[in-house]
Amino acid sequence: MSPGTVTRTLPWSGTLVNKPVKELASWLRSWNSFEATVGMAAINAEINGRSRSVASAASPLPAQGESLSPYGPGNLAVFEYFLPMIRGKKVAIIGRYPRLSRYENEMEMTVIERQPGADDLPDQASEYLLPEAEWVFLTATSIANKTFPRLVELAKNSQLVLMGPTMPWLADFKQFGIDYLAGVTVSNSQALRQTVAEGGGVRIFETGVQYHVLKL
Repeated sequence: MSPGTVTRTLPWSGTLVNKPVKELASWLRSWNSFEATVGMAAINAEINGRSRSVASAASPLPAQGESLSPYGPGNLAVFEYFLPMIRGKKVAIIGRYPRLSRYENEMEMTVIERQPGADDLPDQASEYLLPEAEWVFLTATSIANKTFPRLVELAKNSQLVLMGPTMPWLADFKQFGIDYLAGVTVSNSQALRQTVAEGGGVRIFETGVQYHVLKL
């Protein structure tokens, strides 16, 4: 996910090719959000390329033809998958995903967002609501923005799902209290590359990647 701030120029543009992954991975520790994003991407490229056994063990979410899911945008497939388990439960979702409103009557749902909209609560609400939640869906962008350790600690009594395209397929997340991984794997590398090159943004979920879920 791109940082929420806007910039027209990244200072390292045109210089990253052939840099060691180890060097770029260290950028994840940076407090510069753009550097941290590049670092996270480098780590994912290395881990997800070598962890096919983990990803292949994941159960694919419902798919229909080239579409990721019959339920709408990619991330909605995750919530549809978990719906039988979370219906009627107290659920906290870190990060506003499109069309979540369709589940408002299915569960006691609270959305916590760094840039909250009208129906969201701000970051500070995590301190009060996560310890009481039965299920927590945590965006993996929390790794890059440095909120992951505290959010995981607050959600330790819940069923905790780490989700999103940012997520590395690492079974070691179990040590942090993560119960489920819900991320993406590349389903069509050629279509993915073309979609990205043509500025496709979230269109990648319809062309090149597919959500999977794995219970740890």
